Amino acid sequence: MNQQLPPPTHIGRRPAADEFDDAPFTFRPATKDKAKARIAVQGVSGSGKTWTSLSIAHGLAGDAPFAVIDTERGAASLYVGINGVRFDTLQMHRYDPRDLVKALAAAAQREYPVIVVDSLSHFWKGTDGTLQQVDKAKSRYGGNSFAGWKEGTPMQNDMIDALLAYPGHVVVTMRSHTEWVLQENDRGRKEPVAMGMRAEQRKGVEYEFGLVCSMDIDNTLTVLKSRCPALHRKVITSPSGAMDIAKPLLDWLNDGATPADPAAYIDRALDPQATYQGLLGLYAEVESRGLIATPLLHPGTGAPASLGDYIKERGSALKQATGGA
Repeated sequence: MNQQLPPPTHIGRRPAADEFDDAPFTFRPATKDKAKARIAVQGVSGSGKTWTSLSIAHGLAGDAPFAVIDTERGAASLYVGINGVRFDTLQMHRYDPRDLVKALAAAAQREYPVIVVDSLSHFWKGTDGTLQQVDKAKSRYGGNSFAGWKEGTPMQNDMIDALLAYPGHVVVTMRSHTEWVLQENDRGRKEPVAMGMRAEQRKGVEYEFGLVCSMDIDNTLTVLKSRCPALHRKVITSPSGAMDIAKPLLDWLNDGATPADPAAYIDRALDPQATYQGLLGLYAEVESRGLIATPLLHPGTGAPASLGDYIKERGSALKQATGGA
């Protein structure tokens, strides 16, 4: 069964005369900060993407247990203990994008250093996934596709935003569209071979990740995109995710200044001495660091929320109570 989480609290994104979104644009000197990994591993069934993603997560987490959001009917748990891999798991059987946001908020509350989503494809085309949400919305508007996507697109975007803003490393797997092609084998005969094509997710989703890998049926990993120079265009047969991917990536990610800690911003938002004007400045700082969508559990209600929305909510309450002081 799915872990039961409280329903999300709806907070309007852009209320009238919203001073939080009216801050001036401010440029500041660029710095290279330490960063968290954003990794996508895609491939056909049987290519080894689940084990590879777990091995990568183990390498990123070190000795700490990480978290796995499992949509593959417990497939990840078959690998517990291999090469020291250990993790906590949340099995899901319906794939509403809003449920993934809730699960990410719960994982952030537990401070897991790495979150694995195996697989992100289910939240696109599985039961209650984005495509089904669009169909449900269409049916309420006489089959109007535009109206359907008007509801489905924000759900999809909020899910991706929450993934990218998770305060730890993120590894997702995605199924690939499978196409069989005839290739010549070593005996000179033509035989069908399964080839991985585009990932089963919204087109272009791979651009959101810093490292994108494709795996084929022979367990060969090909780096399709990497911001890490050491992994650029790498092709690795039977990869060790911890050594071949996580180690060089961590070396590169950790080569920088210490970044802002989202938890520190949450503490500042919760400060009993906070003022409306102070929260306006806090929101602008959080926005400038790309942390607006950081998932969290609302300190008052326990419902999933985002850091930006919580700061707005508290600031608005203070403005009403103090007249904007």
